[in-house]
Amino acid sequence: MTISVDGRTTRWARHNATRRRELVEAALRAIRRHGHSVGMDDIAAEAGTSKTVYYRHFGDRNGLYEAVVESVHAFIWGNLSDVWNQRRSPRDLVEHLADAYLRVVEVDGEIYRFVTARPGGTADPVMGITNRIGDQVSATLADWLRDEGLDPSPANTWGHGLVGFIWAVADRWILTDLRRPRPDIVTFIGDLFTPAFDAQTPTPHHTME
Repeated sequence: MTISVDGRTTRWARHNATRRRELVEAALRAIRRHGHSVGMDDIAAEAGTSKTVYYRHFGDRNGLYEAVVESVHAFIWGNLSDVWNQRRSPRDLVEHLADAYLRVVEVDGEIYRFVTARPGGTADPVMGITNRIGDQVSATLADWLRDEGLDPSPANTWGHGLVGFIWAVADRWILTDLRRPRPDIVTFIGDLFTPAFDAQTPTPHHTME
C-alpha cells in the first residue's frame, strides 16, 4: 500500500520550521540586546512582528523558552565536536570541555542567564544537555582507561561528575561577573581532577596455571 504525502503539507511544515528558527534567532538577539529578563514586546519588536505570532508558533513564553534552550543546547554540542573528535589525555579532555563551555558563558552571558533562569512549569534546562555530554565524556574516559590497561569502572562517575562540576563552576563564575580569567578557571579544574586520573593502577591480569 502506497501512502501519498500532500506536497502542500510538507511545504507548510518546512515553512513552519524555518519560521520558528527565525523567531528563535530574533529572541536570541533581543536577549543579547535587552538582557535575560527581556519582555515579549521587545522580543516581538526584534523580530518585526507581534506577540501573537510568537504565541501562535510557541504557545506561550514557556514554549519560546524551551525552543531557545534547544537552540542553545545544539550550539553548545556543536562547539564540543572538536573535544570528541581528537584523542586526548583525561586532563586535556577535561580542560577542553571546561574551556569550550566557559567560553559560551563568557561570550553570551545574557543567553546563559536566560537559559538557567527557567520559568515555572518547564523542565530543568541543564539536565538534558548535561546528561548527553556526561554520557559522551564517560565513554571517552572509559576508552582511555581500557587503552591504558586500567579498570574502566570509574568512567561513568567521572564523566557525569566532571560535567556537573563544570556547570556548577560556570554558575558561580558568572555570579562573580567573570572576575577570574577563563584560562585560570580551566587550569584550576584540570588541577583538581588530574590526581584522580594519575592514581589509577593497571587492572591485574590473571594467568592460567
